[in-house]
Amino acid sequence: MKKILVISTSLRARSNSHELAMAFGRGASDAGCDVEHVTLRDKNLRFCVGCLSCVKTGKCVIDDDAAGIIAKMHDADAIAFATPIYYYEMCGQMKTLLDRANPLFGGDYRFTDIYLLTSAAEDEASVPERATHGLEGWIECFDRARLAGTVFAGGVTDPGEISGHSSLAAAYDLGKSV
Repeated sequence: MKKILVISTSLRARSNSHELAMAFGRGASDAGCDVEHVTLRDKNLRFCVGCLSCVKTGKCVIDDDAAGIIAKMHDADAIAFATPIYYYEMCGQMKTLLDRANPLFGGDYRFTDIYLLTSAAEDEASVPERATHGLEGWIECFDRARLAGTVFAGGVTDPGEISGHSSLAAAYDLGKSV
């Protein structure tokens, strides 16, 4: 059974990107996968200090909630990141988590497939491109990993506005295909 980790990075209640994450997770669960959801909301996540101790020890020197999330990332077969698009880029919390996941670099991580689920007020197809490229830069550092799929929900601003949006079905279908 595939182990899927779905990470919601928005800190907003009733976040549209979180709803995409939930739809993806339902699809993966319906496909028979073991799905775990993690949200960064209410987590203590500090910035990487660039000391590179993690390269030597395999763990971060900062004592916060990142270590537990990184351990879950390590053990997952696939990871889906859900983020709102802020200024045409992934949210800062997601970037902070990616930076803090440096202990995985060069290790025996399990994941191969990475997914990106995004939402934004703007509706143009190009809106998530920078966030996608940013995640692809992180993926490049992991030889066995690849970007396996993306879903974008454009034209959603207010919390919960994504209800009924076609992207929810797309996220569910992508999750089911894992």
